[in-house]
Amino acid sequence: MPTTRSASPTSRSSLAYPEEAGSVSTPDVQPAGLAVWWLAIRPRTLGAGLVPVAVGLAVASRAGAIDVPVALVTLVAALLLQIATNLANDYFDARSGVDDVDRLGPVRVTQAGLASPRAVMRALVAVVGLALACGVYLVAHGGLPILVVGALSVLTAIAYSAGPWPLSWYGLGDLLAFTFFGVVAVCGTYFLQRHALHGAAIAASLPVGCLVTALIVVNNLRDIPSDRRSGKRTLAVRIGERGTRLEYASLVVVAYVLTAALALVTSPAVGAVALTVPVAVNEVRRLQQRDGAELNLSLAGTARLHLLFGSLLTLGLAV
Repeated sequence: MPTTRSASPTSRSSLAYPEEAGSVSTPDVQPAGLAVWWLAIRPRTLGAGLVPVAVGLAVASRAGAIDVPVALVTLVAALLLQIATNLANDYFDARSGVDDVDRLGPVRVTQAGLASPRAVMRALVAVVGLALACGVYLVAHGGLPILVVGALSVLTAIAYSAGPWPLSWYGLGDLLAFTFFGVVAVCGTYFLQRHALHGAAIAASLPVGCLVTALIVVNNLRDIPSDRRSGKRTLAVRIGERGTRLEYASLVVVAYVLTAALALVTSPAVGAVALTVPVAVNEVRRLQQRDGAELNLSLAGTARLHLLFGSLLTLGLAV
């Protein structure tokens, strides 16, 4: 029978951190190359930053011309925040013991020893710095509301995995994903273009939020065993595998229902999103059948669904 272990959010494994353990018998981690950093930023997750900005711009384009420089900086800032979230998760989950030798998910460079903890932290600081530089430009354009939203976004990206009360440890990951990579990202993008909010932007943000949350749900479903061992109380751990699979299916269904309603108040072209229904049905069905490492296939499939859905929604709103 496996030995049950527990770890607090601030616990640390000296075996995973040879440079900090001071052991001369443990080899140093070699400097990470571009391929390692490509793994670290998790390119399949970057659609979570791209899609909401594209949807927000599409809604804004219905009311007039788009400010292209502001749009480009918004997109870069969103991608940087997604990368920062990924790097923080990589570093702090390894530090806390959540990522261990039994990890089932895609490679985490800190836990795998592909990059030293110090190097990952330096990369995180650099990415946050670049995001803040983008934020200065956007605040100058959008004023106090963008300052508040930007500050909360950066803090949440770090606090998701770090600090004395990491938010993902307490079942808040799903809500935070829906809020910041759905509602806030779409509405913030719209506000930067129009200096106001509109009901269509809020309505468009909801299905986007549902599908990006579905990504978190798959990730947390796969990690239920390791999260339980480490004491990480995600929503998936709290409601169990059956409840988590139901949550995933519900998020996908609600995303399409909300999009159908959005088509009625914006453009019939939004109905093109229905072309992705067979993909969605297949992903829901497969998720019910998969366990363990097989759920990585569902993670990749849900990322594809989110990107396809978002692309067609963007095109439909822009018509």
